Amino acid sequence: MPFRKFTPFLFLILLSGFSSCSSIEIFKENTEIPVRRSYSSFVIVNQEVNIRGFSAQYLDEKVQEHIRASLESQGMVYDKATPDLVIRYTSNEDQRQRESTNYSNPYPMWGYRVWDPRMYGPYSPYGYERRTENYELLQVIVDFIDPKEDKFLMTLTGVTEVSSPKSKEKKVIQATDKILERYLSEAVN
Repeated sequence: MPFRKFTPFLFLILLSGFSSCSSIEIFKENTEIPVRRSYSSFVIVNQEVNIRGFSAQYLDEKVQEHIRASLESQGMVYDKATPDLVIRYTSNEDQRQRESTNYSNPYPMWGYRVWDPRMYGPYSPYGYERRTENYELLQVIVDFIDPKEDKFLMTLTGVTEVSSPKSKEKKVIQATDKILERYLSEAVN
């Protein structure tokens, strides 16, 4: 009976666990100095010198707005003249292909014949179809630089696969969120 009481609770935990699963990996690299203090002001270099980090201009604008809004919500101030933190971002957008095999057996195990695994099994040369799937390997790379020491605090790279142009914007924003979360978690410690 105790299991019946917690069934909705367990269902919500499982649902949140599955929905929070993401195929975005974050890698930390290029650390020259550790984050020793919290920074109160920042500047986004791409915005100031008009450098595009993505092939699509609207993605550039979305990422700039998202970084700025996220850091300002943490209490940081955008300062062009004397920032405590310099942020620069770029991307690698690599078109790729993968082959997949779809096994389809037109004759199920039941019916008017005897099961013959050599002829109708999943590894037989009959009843399968090869397809080529296009996707994009997307990397969002954000540099966090201390301008006083002119050294990298860290470079965080978010890597994900994008299967359609519709999902690209969503994946870019999710990768940017994860990168900012990782930076803020390390800046607090």
